[in-house]
Amino acid sequence: MKLAWLTDIHLNFHRPPALDGFFDMLAETKADTFVISGDIGEADDVTEYLEAIAGKARRPVYFVLGNHDFYKGSIAGVREKVRAICAATPNLHYLPDAGVVSLAEDACLVGHDGWGDGRFGDYHGSDVLLNDFGLIEEFGGFDEDPGERLAKLHALGDEAAAHFRAVLPDALTRFSHVIAVTHVPPFREACWHEGKVSGDDWLPFFSCKAVGDALVEAMAPDRKMTVLCGHTHGGGEAVILPNLRVLTGGARYGQPTVQRVIEVG
Repeated sequence: MKLAWLTDIHLNFHRPPALDGFFDMLAETKADTFVISGDIGEADDVTEYLEAIAGKARRPVYFVLGNHDFYKGSIAGVREKVRAICAATPNLHYLPDAGVVSLAEDACLVGHDGWGDGRFGDYHGSDVLLNDFGLIEEFGGFDEDPGERLAKLHALGDEAAAHFRAVLPDALTRFSHVIAVTHVPPFREACWHEGKVSGDDWLPFFSCKAVGDALVEAMAPDRKMTVLCGHTHGGGEAVILPNLRVLTGGARYGQPTVQRVIEVG
């Protein structure tokens, strides 16, 4: 079977003619299933875009959410809205709720949103202030105490890691190839920007160490894992273990596209 992967499509940056072209491309893509690794829109329009994608694809669509999907809203509120639209749309599936998804006899799909958890790089020495902190309700704005903010980043990363620890034992027992989808690169080596690994100022917000640790802990020598992620807009590939490979999607605002079609099984 063929899996079409998209990431960081940011459809809220497009006007209707460009959106029509994107949706036509989806309809024409030769794939059996679609997977999106986050940053689809923003809080006020992400469910509208997901519904449109599902309608145009007319095949199963699996996805996780990215930080931009919560802009001008809350993490809890957006997740609640997304779950409601999935319940009403048979071919639309939020991966944190989907568990272990069989793709082929020997391959499955798992996933969670993930978050830049502040554990790689130099959080306390960084002067980076993401728009996340002013545009997502769970954060206390740009003036929030850095220690309190770091605790929230840790908690969001740990939530994602806990999900992978819950689903991977079953996935790796039943399937020889696991495709793990998350928005934020789970390893320093996968945090690509303009052909290089991000520096210590940016790594705290563009990598999720907690998820990476969970993936490595779960791996077995006779199994294979492919991780699909985005967030950095810099494409690249990192081989973490001989059987653990991470693909980070490249993206440009205004140019949504299919990253690649992956042959599974």
